[in-house]
Amino acid sequence: MTPKQRREAAMRKQQAIIDAAKADGNRVLTAEEQAQFNSYQREIEQADAEIEAQERGLSGNTGASVAPPDGFTHTSISQPTQFSVIPDENQRDAAIAERNRITEIMALCRDFDTEPSEYIRNGSTLEQVRTAILDSLKTTGTPVNVQVTRDEEDTFRHRASDALMMRAGLPVESPAEGAGELRALSLRDLGIECLSREGQDISRLLRMHPDEMYSELCRQFYNPTAAFPSILDNTIRKSIVHIYNHVPTTFQAWTAKGSLKDFKATADYEYVIGGMGDFLLVPENGELKPDIPKTGLLPNRKLDTYGRSFSMTRQAFINDDIGFLTEVPGLYAAAAKKTIDKEVYKLLYNNGKDGKIFDGTGLFTAEHNNLMKTGSKPSQASIQAIILQMQRQKDQFGEAIYITPQHIIVPVGYEFDLAVILHSTQVTGSNNNDINPLYNYPINIIQTPVLNTLAGKNAVPWFMVANTASARHIQVDYLNGQETPTVRRMETPGVLGFQWDIYLDWGIAVRDFRGIAKNPGEKIATE
Repeated sequence: MTPKQRREAAMRKQQAIIDAAKADGNRVLTAEEQAQFNSYQREIEQADAEIEAQERGLSGNTGASVAPPDGFTHTSISQPTQFSVIPDENQRDAAIAERNRITEIMALCRDFDTEPSEYIRNGSTLEQVRTAILDSLKTTGTPVNVQVTRDEEDTFRHRASDALMMRAGLPVESPAEGAGELRALSLRDLGIECLSREGQDISRLLRMHPDEMYSELCRQFYNPTAAFPSILDNTIRKSIVHIYNHVPTTFQAWTAKGSLKDFKATADYEYVIGGMGDFLLVPENGELKPDIPKTGLLPNRKLDTYGRSFSMTRQAFINDDIGFLTEVPGLYAAAAKKTIDKEVYKLLYNNGKDGKIFDGTGLFTAEHNNLMKTGSKPSQASIQAIILQMQRQKDQFGEAIYITPQHIIVPVGYEFDLAVILHSTQVTGSNNNDINPLYNYPINIIQTPVLNTLAGKNAVPWFMVANTASARHIQVDYLNGQETPTVRRMETPGVLGFQWDIYLDWGIAVRDFRGIAKNPGEKIATE
């Protein structure tokens, strides 16, 4: 086969690869297809070099010695005489420029669904091809089938991120199309796929040892447009959201949720329902008398930042340990939510922050009328007593308020007793078949082991909490309402590994003591 025939055959094979990609939804080339395309491109360049040599009369000379032109070295070994053709620097630059011209023309033509072969053969420049395509569009008015590279790249990144989640065994709702095809890729293979899409020679990438690939990807880690670190970021964020939402904490079931815009202390000057004056009788043609609503100072609310940093080490990458992308970040996210849970219950157990709340006294005191005098375990009598005490509360202006108890918070050990108390039609142990007034009483049972841990071998308290619509109590604030941790890729000189920061901004405040009451409880047998 002549060099020209080999060149045309390689170009036809390249075109077949492009046609297959266009037929499959105008997708980008896979790593294997890109490798084949590059191989055919090398055949084209080799054929071009041979054609140029033939045109100069250097394809092979038998007989008399011929002086080689400038830029070539002459090697005489035996008859017939042959020349070792070594292009000079200018010729190498020309070959690179031709390769770039062909690649850019083929990319442009693929974007506009145009056949590139003729433009490549006749030596058209990229600008000439662009002008020809635009002139054709103006003439025919044919809609342009534009391939948006960024959209395709984003699609690939979502697909790869979903594939990593699926590989780790985490559920993915509506995974990106094609994610299943990538789920078998190792981290090294995924790195090769990403780098080849960014124009690196796939044959060189395939020869890299995992340690060399790791070093190459570390350099990509600081490139904001690189695909591989972006895919890691997306995977980490998805795993964090999934695991954070499934942490079995209980504070969120009964606390109020708030949002603050910054980290400054925020004083709660608010109108309180009981502080409004009563409606006065207005006689015929009488005058409506003005009233100035009373305000009450509630506690300061303030946010703080809590966080950690973690990394996927060099060893983890080489070992293809996918857990560093899905499990480890998720465990830190779970730790953040558990920390909030512990801090909320510590606030209850310690009678406020360091034993005090905004009015300078403890959260549960006789003055606040929210502390039962005698500790006991939950029973029909003790539950009725704490409900009645809450409902007799008055606001800071001496007005009656309407509190609706909704949650009973208990340590581990009382759940089954409460099921009997709240769902039995008759009073337990009664000889007179007395009706149980708490039968199906609308109280939600919240059981937490944190109270057991805080109490140790001491008496374990339990609490009754009102719904947040009738009375305030404990509130958890987040910065701009962001409840899940934020992950930020971190650039730390001297750290051997991919590193991220994970942090969450929150604050816990007692907004009022009237919506919550405490029974000091008693010791719980552990055996």
